[in-house]
Amino acid sequence: MFNMSNLDFQIVKVKEDILIENDKKADSLRKFLKEKGIYFINVMASPGSGKTTLLTRIINALKGKYRIGVLEADIDGDVDAERISKNTGVKVIQVHTSGACHLTAQMVEDALKAFGVDDLDLIILENVGNLVCPAEFDTGSNINMMLLSTSEGHDKPLKYPLMFQVSKIAVISKMDVAPIFDFDLNKAKENILYRNPEAKIFALSSIKNEGVDSLINYLDSLIQNSK
Repeated sequence: MFNMSNLDFQIVKVKEDILIENDKKADSLRKFLKEKGIYFINVMASPGSGKTTLLTRIINALKGKYRIGVLEADIDGDVDAERISKNTGVKVIQVHTSGACHLTAQMVEDALKAFGVDDLDLIILENVGNLVCPAEFDTGSNINMMLLSTSEGHDKPLKYPLMFQVSKIAVISKMDVAPIFDFDLNKAKENILYRNPEAKIFALSSIKNEGVDSLINYLDSLIQNSK
Protein backbone atom coordinates (compact mmCIF):
# COMPACT_ATOMS: atom_id res chain seq x y z
CA MET A 1 0.00 0.00 0.00
CA PHE A 2 1.22 3.49 -0.87
CA ASN A 3 2.04 5.41 2.34
CA MET A 4 1.73 9.19 2.00
CA SER A 5 3.22 9.73 5.47
CA ASN A 6 6.65 8.60 4.22
CA LEU A 7 6.87 11.34 1.61
CA ASP A 8 8.93 14.41 2.38
CA PHE A 9 7.13 17.43 1.03
CA GLN A 10 5.39 20.62 2.14
CA ILE A 11 1.81 21.52 1.38
CA VAL A 12 1.38 25.19 0.50
CA LYS A 13 -2.08 26.72 0.68
CA VAL A 14 -1.48 29.22 -2.10
CA LYS A 15 -4.89 30.86 -2.21
CA GLU A 16 -5.02 31.26 1.56
CA ASP A 17 -1.56 32.83 1.60
CA ILE A 18 -2.46 35.17 -1.25
CA LEU A 19 -5.60 36.34 0.54
CA ILE A 20 -3.74 36.88 3.83
CA GLU A 21 -1.15 39.06 2.11
CA ASN A 22 -3.88 40.89 0.23
CA ASP A 23 -5.74 41.61 3.47
CA LYS A 24 -2.59 43.08 5.00
CA LYS A 25 -2.08 45.33 2.00
CA ALA A 26 -5.77 46.33 2.06
CA ASP A 27 -5.59 47.31 5.74
CA SER A 28 -2.48 49.38 5.05
CA LEU A 29 -4.16 51.11 2.12
CA ARG A 30 -7.30 51.81 4.16
CA LYS A 31 -5.19 53.40 6.90
CA PHE A 32 -3.35 55.54 4.35
CA LEU A 33 -6.57 56.81 2.78
CA LYS A 34 -8.12 57.51 6.18
CA GLU A 35 -5.14 59.67 7.09
CA LYS A 36 -5.71 61.55 3.84
CA GLY A 37 -9.39 62.02 4.66
CA ILE A 38 -10.48 60.03 1.60
CA TYR A 39 -13.53 57.77 1.48
CA PHE A 40 -13.26 54.74 -0.83
CA ILE A 41 -16.21 52.86 -2.37
CA ASN A 42 -15.73 49.57 -4.21
CA VAL A 43 -18.53 48.83 -6.71
CA MET A 44 -19.00 45.26 -7.94
CA ALA A 45 -21.51 43.56 -10.24
CA SER A 46 -21.94 41.40 -13.32
CA PRO A 47 -21.18 42.88 -16.74
CA GLY A 48 -24.16 44.84 -18.02
CA SER A 49 -25.77 45.38 -14.62
CA GLY A 50 -25.76 49.17 -15.01
CA LYS A 51 -22.75 50.11 -12.88
CA THR A 52 -21.47 52.89 -15.12
CA THR A 53 -24.89 54.47 -15.66
CA LEU A 54 -25.58 54.49 -11.92
CA LEU A 55 -22.14 55.84 -11.10
CA THR A 56 -22.67 58.69 -13.54
CA ARG A 57 -25.82 59.65 -11.61
CA ILE A 58 -24.04 59.40 -8.25
CA ILE A 59 -20.95 61.33 -9.32
CA ASN A 60 -22.89 64.18 -10.89
CA ALA A 61 -24.94 64.52 -7.72
CA LEU A 62 -21.93 64.54 -5.39
CA LYS A 63 -19.18 66.24 -7.39
CA GLY A 64 -20.21 69.69 -6.20
CA LYS A 65 -19.61 68.58 -2.63
CA TYR A 66 -16.62 66.23 -2.97
CA ARG A 67 -13.53 66.01 -5.14
CA ILE A 68 -14.07 62.65 -6.81
CA GLY A 69 -11.69 60.26 -8.51
CA VAL A 70 -12.77 57.10 -10.35
CA LEU A 71 -10.81 53.90 -10.99
CA GLU A 72 -12.24 51.96 -13.92
CA ALA A 73 -11.11 48.32 -13.88
CA ASP A 74 -11.48 46.10 -16.94
CA ILE A 75 -9.63 43.20 -18.49
CA ASP A 76 -9.17 45.42 -21.54
CA GLY A 77 -10.72 48.45 -23.21
CA ASP A 78 -11.45 51.95 -21.91
CA VAL A 79 -15.10 52.42 -22.86
CA ASP A 80 -16.35 52.93 -19.31
CA ALA A 81 -13.53 55.32 -18.42
CA GLU A 82 -14.40 57.41 -21.48
CA ARG A 83 -18.09 57.45 -20.53
CA ILE A 84 -17.41 58.52 -16.95
CA SER A 85 -14.94 61.20 -18.02
CA LYS A 86 -17.22 62.57 -20.74
CA ASN A 87 -20.43 62.53 -18.70
CA THR A 88 -19.10 63.73 -15.33
CA GLY A 89 -15.83 65.60 -15.92
CA VAL A 90 -14.19 64.08 -12.84
CA LYS A 91 -10.72 62.60 -12.63
CA VAL A 92 -10.65 59.05 -14.10
CA ILE A 93 -8.00 56.40 -14.59
CA GLN A 94 -8.39 53.14 -16.53
CA VAL A 95 -6.88 50.03 -14.96
CA HIS A 96 -6.27 46.98 -17.15
CA THR A 97 -5.94 43.69 -15.28
CA SER A 98 -4.16 41.74 -18.06
CA GLY A 99 -6.70 38.94 -17.92
CA ALA A 100 -7.42 38.90 -14.18
CA CYS A 101 -11.10 38.88 -13.20
CA HIS A 102 -10.63 41.13 -10.17
CA LEU A 103 -8.47 43.79 -8.57
CA THR A 104 -6.22 43.11 -5.60
CA ALA A 105 -5.28 45.69 -2.98
CA GLN A 106 -1.81 45.89 -4.55
CA MET A 107 -3.31 46.69 -7.95
CA VAL A 108 -5.42 49.42 -6.36
CA GLU A 109 -2.41 50.88 -4.57
CA ASP A 110 -0.38 50.91 -7.80
CA ALA A 111 -3.25 52.61 -9.64
CA LEU A 112 -3.64 55.24 -6.93
CA LYS A 113 0.08 56.01 -7.02
CA ALA A 114 -0.19 56.64 -10.76
CA PHE A 115 -3.44 58.53 -10.24
CA GLY A 116 -2.48 60.76 -7.35
CA VAL A 117 -4.88 61.24 -4.44
CA ASP A 118 -3.86 64.53 -2.81
CA ASP A 119 -6.71 66.41 -4.50
CA LEU A 120 -9.46 63.88 -3.71
CA ASP A 121 -12.13 63.40 -1.04
CA LEU A 122 -13.86 60.38 -2.58
CA ILE A 123 -12.58 57.47 -4.65
CA ILE A 124 -14.94 55.14 -6.48
CA LEU A 125 -13.69 51.87 -7.94
CA GLU A 126 -15.79 50.26 -10.66
CA ASN A 127 -14.41 46.75 -10.32
CA VAL A 128 -14.20 44.14 -13.07
CA GLY A 129 -17.63 42.83 -14.10
CA ASN A 130 -17.92 39.53 -12.26
CA LEU A 131 -20.06 38.15 -9.41
CA VAL A 132 -17.36 35.80 -8.12
CA CYS A 133 -13.69 36.86 -8.12
CA PRO A 134 -13.92 40.52 -7.04
CA ALA A 135 -15.74 39.51 -3.86
CA GLU A 136 -12.78 37.42 -2.74
CA PHE A 137 -10.30 40.30 -2.58
CA ASP A 138 -10.39 43.19 -0.12
CA THR A 139 -9.47 46.29 -2.14
CA GLY A 140 -8.87 48.54 0.86
CA SER A 141 -12.25 50.21 0.45
CA ASN A 142 -14.38 51.62 3.24
CA ILE A 143 -17.45 49.88 1.87
CA ASN A 144 -18.46 47.43 -0.84
CA MET A 145 -21.50 48.18 -2.97
CA MET A 146 -22.85 45.60 -5.40
CA LEU A 147 -25.51 45.68 -8.10
CA LEU A 148 -27.99 42.95 -8.94
CA SER A 149 -29.90 43.74 -12.12
CA THR A 150 -33.46 42.48 -12.51
CA SER A 151 -32.45 40.75 -15.73
CA GLU A 152 -30.20 38.41 -13.71
CA GLY A 153 -33.03 37.03 -11.58
CA HIS A 154 -33.89 37.16 -7.90
CA ASP A 155 -32.11 33.88 -7.14
CA LYS A 156 -28.54 35.17 -7.56
CA PRO A 157 -27.88 35.71 -3.83
CA LEU A 158 -28.42 31.99 -3.37
CA LYS A 159 -25.96 31.12 -6.14
CA TYR A 160 -23.22 33.67 -5.45
CA PRO A 161 -23.23 34.02 -1.65
CA LEU A 162 -19.87 35.71 -1.06
CA MET A 163 -20.67 38.77 -3.18
CA PHE A 164 -23.73 39.49 -1.07
CA GLN A 165 -22.01 38.63 2.19
CA VAL A 166 -19.19 41.15 1.71
CA SER A 167 -21.35 43.97 0.32
CA LYS A 168 -22.98 46.24 2.89
CA ILE A 169 -24.94 47.96 0.11
CA ALA A 170 -26.98 45.88 -2.33
CA VAL A 171 -28.49 47.79 -5.24
CA ILE A 172 -31.24 46.13 -7.27
CA SER A 173 -30.89 47.85 -10.63
CA LYS A 174 -33.02 48.12 -13.76
CA MET A 175 -36.33 48.07 -11.88
CA ASP A 176 -37.96 49.62 -14.96
CA VAL A 177 -37.67 46.29 -16.79
CA ALA A 178 -38.39 44.00 -13.83
CA PRO A 179 -41.81 42.86 -15.19
CA ILE A 180 -40.23 41.69 -18.43
CA PHE A 181 -37.98 39.27 -16.57
CA ASP A 182 -40.59 38.16 -14.02
CA PHE A 183 -38.34 39.54 -11.28
CA ASP A 184 -39.73 39.15 -7.75
CA LEU A 185 -38.47 42.13 -5.71
CA ASN A 186 -39.65 40.79 -2.37
CA LYS A 187 -37.99 37.44 -3.03
CA ALA A 188 -34.77 39.19 -4.06
CA LYS A 189 -34.72 41.20 -0.84
CA GLU A 190 -35.43 38.05 1.16
CA ASN A 191 -32.54 36.23 -0.52
CA ILE A 192 -30.14 39.15 -0.03
CA LEU A 193 -30.99 39.43 3.66
CA TYR A 194 -30.61 35.67 4.02
CA ARG A 195 -26.98 36.05 2.94
CA ASN A 196 -26.41 39.36 4.74
CA PRO A 197 -28.99 40.43 7.36
CA GLU A 198 -27.28 43.82 7.70
CA ALA A 199 -27.32 44.70 3.99
CA LYS A 200 -28.81 48.05 3.05
CA ILE A 201 -30.97 47.42 -0.03
CA PHE A 202 -31.91 49.98 -2.69
CA ALA A 203 -34.21 49.17 -5.61
CA LEU A 204 -33.89 51.68 -8.44
CA SER A 205 -33.79 52.53 -12.12
CA SER A 206 -30.81 54.61 -13.23
CA ILE A 207 -32.25 55.19 -16.70
CA LYS A 208 -35.50 56.63 -15.33
CA ASN A 209 -33.69 58.15 -12.32
CA GLU A 210 -36.13 56.50 -9.92
CA GLY A 211 -34.95 55.59 -6.43
CA VAL A 212 -31.43 56.89 -7.08
CA ASP A 213 -31.70 59.86 -4.73
CA SER A 214 -32.17 57.59 -1.71
CA LEU A 215 -28.92 55.81 -2.50
CA ILE A 216 -27.08 59.09 -3.10
CA ASN A 217 -28.28 60.50 0.23
CA TYR A 218 -27.19 57.33 2.01
CA LEU A 219 -23.72 57.42 0.46
CA ASP A 220 -23.44 61.11 1.35
CA SER A 221 -24.25 60.29 4.99
CA LEU A 222 -21.60 57.56 5.06
CA ILE A 223 -18.96 59.93 3.71
CA GLN A 224 -19.93 62.64 6.17
CA ASN A 225 -19.91 60.27 9.13
CA SER A 226 -16.44 59.04 8.20
CA LYS A 227 -14.90 62.46 8.73
